[in-house]
Amino acid sequence: MKILVTGIAGFIGSHTAERLLKMGHNVVGVDNFCDYYSLNLKEMNAKAVKDKGAEIIKMDLRTVEDYNQLAKDFNYIFHFAAQPGISQTSTFEDYFTNNVIATKNLIDFALECKDLKLFVNIGTSSIYGLEATYPESVMVKPASHYGVTKLAAEQLVLQKSREKQMQACSMRLYSVIGPRERPEKMYTKLIDLGLQGKPFPLFEGSDKHLRSFTYVGDIVDGIVSVFDNEAKVDGEIFNLGTEVEHTTQDGIDAVAEVIGKDIKIDIKPKRAGDQTRTKANIDKARKILNYNPQTTLLESVKSQVEWFKENCV
Repeated sequence: MKILVTGIAGFIGSHTAERLLKMGHNVVGVDNFCDYYSLNLKEMNAKAVKDKGAEIIKMDLRTVEDYNQLAKDFNYIFHFAAQPGISQTSTFEDYFTNNVIATKNLIDFALECKDLKLFVNIGTSSIYGLEATYPESVMVKPASHYGVTKLAAEQLVLQKSREKQMQACSMRLYSVIGPRERPEKMYTKLIDLGLQGKPFPLFEGSDKHLRSFTYVGDIVDGIVSVFDNEAKVDGEIFNLGTEVEHTTQDGIDAVAEVIGKDIKIDIKPKRAGDQTRTKANIDKARKILNYNPQTTLLESVKSQVEWFKENCV
């Protein structure tokens, strides 16, 4: 199958592209290589995937003319590209253009791909709001520009399924960790600062926040499970993550155990829009996709520390 992966130089997109290549698919990836975080890391991710056989095209999904670089013969589209996370440096325009306008443009392109079997949108647990412990059927209450715009993107994709214009689904991901995690994310910062003996900035009260910290390999398992299940997943939303909850403090302790050093803490003011609890309700994914994440928090951290030491120290 010929597959388009957007955001291929990113954390989860690069891992998914590698899995698709291992499965024998023809992978074309696009990325705008923006400087939201280290371009060196993105280029390293891209090289790893390219070396395994992917074709990578630099383009901006917000720019309609850039789509002329793509053939219209894709069988699957996996849409990871987005303005990620909750960041004080990102404007509403950043979230809106990257998450809504870019997705609308990609959908328009997808509708021109006559052999498209499935469009897989990559969503987020932030769509649920301050607590993300619910089944996919609950009314959502996003509490950040990120969550609001990712919900809009998800609904734009599912609209085309409802209109019978293409088969599509959306995966809401929970607190993904592992090798290649973005530099500003919790575990990368913990590992980096911990190894240097520098204090980790912790938002006040967030040590008690509960998370479904999920290993990236387990997330990819769920994403690729759509193959041969296109009719079952069409029009559906699936939570992907672990049902096991850990506090932020558990994560800090796990990193300290693996690197063999205590983590110094620098308390910062609370951050608006930050989720207090996420616990992936994966009953639907387990039933329909046979999804069953198994990697423990400590195993995940060990893998990430090993990768960090090999590539970032």
